[in-house]
Amino acid sequence: MSDSTKERMLDAGLRMLLRHGYNDLGIQAVLQETGMPKGSFYHHFKSKEDFALQVIDLYMSEVHNGLDGSLGDRSLPPLDRVRKFFESTRDKYQEEGYLGCMLGGLGQELSGVSPVFQQKIESCLSIIAGRIKDCLEEARDRGDLPSGSDLQLLADLVVNCWEGAALRSRLRRDPTPLDTMLDFYFASLASSPSTPA
Repeated sequence: MSDSTKERMLDAGLRMLLRHGYNDLGIQAVLQETGMPKGSFYHHFKSKEDFALQVIDLYMSEVHNGLDGSLGDRSLPPLDRVRKFFESTRDKYQEEGYLGCMLGGLGQELSGVSPVFQQKIESCLSIIAGRIKDCLEEARDRGDLPSGSDLQLLADLVVNCWEGAALRSRLRRDPTPLDTMLDFYFASLASSPSTPA
């Protein structure tokens, strides 16, 4: 069984999990989508849960690519790089038909019933917030944020607000909640002489 077989199933799972969620994702549907026999699935994955967790890892690799491309763009000030990441993510949501964030969707679906997914998704969101915090630290060091800024709070806040706005955007099939949230967040950073401590 080649790695390309596994990659094909994970790629299909990424599309299907985002669209249908975990409970409505059937292994047979993944096999039909990829034209793979059942044995191929169980060669690479222990269970549906294992498959979904590996799909989340694939999703996170795409998120990291987005973070690298935006937060690593040294032609922009740090706060603009943070905003660029979220705007790029918004554009990706639009291309995908406003299906929103897989982490948020699975978190809403599974966090109350599966400690495994609860921990996995919280870990992923914390990693995203941590990378944003690093960029906010650079903004603080160059004077774009007050020296007493609670950077962890600010990073968690933008991720938390984004997840809520992503849900509203999915419900409406409209980017307006995402844009409004970003405008409010960054205007608050720019206009406040001090940030929450």
